[in-house]
Amino acid sequence: MSTREDATATGAPDGGDSAYRLPSAVAPRRYELHLVPDLDESTFTGSEQIELEIFEEVDRIVLNAAELAVGGATLTRGWARDGNERGEPLALEAALEAETERVAFASEARIAPGRYTLSCTFSGILNDRLHGFYRSTFVDDKGETRVIAATQFEETHARRAFPCFDEPAAKASFSVLLDVPSGTIGLSNGPELSVEELGGGRRRVRFGETIPMSTYLVAFVVGPLELTEPRDVGGIPVRVAHPPGRAHLTGPALDAAEHALGFFADYFALAYPAEKLDLVALPDFAAGAMENLGCVTFREAILLADPEATGRAELERLAEVVEHELAHMWFGDLVTMRWWNGIWLNEAFATFMALRCQDDYRPEWKVFTGFARSKATALGIDGLHATRPVEFPVRKPEDAAAMFDALTYEKGASVLWMIEQYVGPERFRAGVRRYLAAHAYSNTETTDLWDAIGAEVPDVPVREVMESWLLQGGYPLVSATTALGENGAESVQLAQEPFSYLPPEASGSTVTGEAGSSIGSHWLVPILAAPVRAGREVDEPLRVLLTDKPVLVEGAMPSGPIVVNAGGAGFYRVAYDHSLQSALLAELEELPPLERFSLVGDAWATVLAGRSGLAEFFDVLRRLSTEQDPHVWSLATGALGLIDLVCAEQDRDVVSEFTRLLLEPQLARVGWLAQKGEDEQTPLLRSTLVSSLGILGEDAGVLHVARQLFAADHANGDPLAPDLASAVLGVVAAYATQGELDATLSRYRRPRDPMDGIRHLYSLARLRDPVLVSEVLELSLSEIRSQNAPLLLGALLSNRDAGPAAFDFIRDRFQEMVARFPSNLIHRMLDGMSGLAQLDGNGQPRYAAAVRQFCDEAVEGSRRRLVDQSLERLEVNVRFAQRIRGQLAPLLSR
Repeated sequence: MSTREDATATGAPDGGDSAYRLPSAVAPRRYELHLVPDLDESTFTGSEQIELEIFEEVDRIVLNAAELAVGGATLTRGWARDGNERGEPLALEAALEAETERVAFASEARIAPGRYTLSCTFSGILNDRLHGFYRSTFVDDKGETRVIAATQFEETHARRAFPCFDEPAAKASFSVLLDVPSGTIGLSNGPELSVEELGGGRRRVRFGETIPMSTYLVAFVVGPLELTEPRDVGGIPVRVAHPPGRAHLTGPALDAAEHALGFFADYFALAYPAEKLDLVALPDFAAGAMENLGCVTFREAILLADPEATGRAELERLAEVVEHELAHMWFGDLVTMRWWNGIWLNEAFATFMALRCQDDYRPEWKVFTGFARSKATALGIDGLHATRPVEFPVRKPEDAAAMFDALTYEKGASVLWMIEQYVGPERFRAGVRRYLAAHAYSNTETTDLWDAIGAEVPDVPVREVMESWLLQGGYPLVSATTALGENGAESVQLAQEPFSYLPPEASGSTVTGEAGSSIGSHWLVPILAAPVRAGREVDEPLRVLLTDKPVLVEGAMPSGPIVVNAGGAGFYRVAYDHSLQSALLAELEELPPLERFSLVGDAWATVLAGRSGLAEFFDVLRRLSTEQDPHVWSLATGALGLIDLVCAEQDRDVVSEFTRLLLEPQLARVGWLAQKGEDEQTPLLRSTLVSSLGILGEDAGVLHVARQLFAADHANGDPLAPDLASAVLGVVAAYATQGELDATLSRYRRPRDPMDGIRHLYSLARLRDPVLVSEVLELSLSEIRSQNAPLLLGALLSNRDAGPAAFDFIRDRFQEMVARFPSNLIHRMLDGMSGLAQLDGNGQPRYAAAVRQFCDEAVEGSRRRLVDQSLERLEVNVRFAQRIRGQLAPLLSR
């Protein structure tokens, strides 16, 4: 539509910061882009013609541009495609504004309202920061370094490739020309229409025009890649672009994409909104993947996998990322937020829809049970005073960077799952279809979705419920206590209070450097409750919308206890009174895995928050003797891992012994070798048990077998079983000799496939030997790719034995890291600081003060809030360490 309101509405509650927002008098409608990358010199040149609408008289046209040289600008009346360009071009003078990342094209004469075409030339650098138009490299089979030019424009980096209206509401169509070196391919969002030989070792590739879309979704890829033959999926050609010789690794991605395209077209009741789909595997990529319309880019270690050498968890991760990005083709690309305050919904909805898609693709994977672990991560962050609302005002684009975290992805998806289960999946889907049909090709506010779902669910105040969860931080602790109803029937009273790991008075400057808490006061809590009994899945659960007033659930326990948060989809904690908790624990085996996970997770959370003691939690763990779900065990071993991380050195042996007593019978039951006919959960459980017994339990037998398997694999004997590979490599790394480190690094440098290399690299996070740790720390600033080094360093920070050395290294070399690493990974690296919670001999924190001082002096900008969350988790861990001091030996020796 060509109305000014639709073209320029921002959607930001406060309109954003005008210093960073483009004027509303001009809107783009179409770009013709011509890019000429020089792979040898790491530069590019380009030209563009932008068809504009000007709504009021202006004397300059302002676009976004950064790190570009801009010149040769003219303005012509009319649009060439309409055949109505007329008059002499008006020369414009370009002036770059570095601080606000703008370019102003000024005219000596006033420009009247109407349709115009802006033309300009530009040039820039193929940078090594993995954003904008950047440089990626790989070493081919001949040992030669090959260069790829690729793009990553989200959040606001299209302006580093061409001058543009780099705001999500400024949708326009794109027609792209790429001049590429002979022997390389060029890819963009549209299908390839023609190829023209230019001579001089170059070709010109023309691509089809896109639908109207935001600049952050534009993509270019140029380099010595290969393409699979297209797979026809309902008339859409689907290909994988990959480094040479890796076509045999593309099958799992193509299979997942084929299913996802069909699933989403049916779920949304809308056709796929592009003419083709390319999945592009890149050696260097800062994120996991990016949803560029029709040209989705990925880390190659996520996208490329040998199905015979890839573990179950790795295949699930591959499929989930493909599904997530393809969900964006509808939810984000076809329908887009007006301004960056709404980016969370793009990511949360894609996360949730990937789960729905994968549950249909591989129901035996039980992905919603696995998602409980991701939800637990979000609950861990959202219980901090330094949390944030899921949606908050974004005044300048860099503020949006702080939205790409677990609160956006995991909390957002969890809240969507919670409301879907409460209103019913069919009514929820009907609301989503209504929303997409109404807003296709345009921009929306978050409330548009709630109103569309609410129209299908008139009996639930959907907007009010969702805003109570998204416009304030935190979540409630729902208490469930036995009570008598009016008729004397045994009933349950439900009430809520805010949950936090630290008391409110701890939310001030001593923890995060900021006063106050971001945790809300109360929520509209959509609760599903059900009795504990076999076959209850056929019953309709009890639905309660809990407000700030307690609710008495009359006659809720006619034949035994009830489960609050039945099905496990609720984003809240539950605290049962003693009688209810005891009754539920007695019936633990009757609960489905998601509810068992919630019960164990809530028990652990209350221990960390100081609301209950370790004795009660260890009692829960001792009841897991028949537990077979890998995610429940992962939660249990994670709790033991934190205890081992922060406890006194003299208590570590008793923690290891308890771990062995708890887990050895489980490993004996499942064995080291996969059994014919075992279900899809057992490989995950086996891996968790081997890793936890070998590292946390310091089990000599497990270490012996792991070393045998490692040696055989590295001697070109029997390869590691894919489902056990990461566990075995981690166990060996924890006790590695210099020879074992050398073997691990050798395989990282020359892996069998990208996933094999990543396994070996990340196993180094388990190193304990200080000499070996020092060697790897130095490698993080040299040969380890900048997309991987921050994640490895963060994991080393949270390693009790390696953490102090890793912290000293990061503190001393931090400015080098800021210059070398992608900016969106710095806070991911620093998140590991929360593990530096050990105490000295007097029970005082050994490292916490130095960590806070470093953050105060070195960390700034929009991501500081994410670091503040890490600092608060550090405080949570320190206080936990102080509370359990002297308790472990008596408790675990029973």
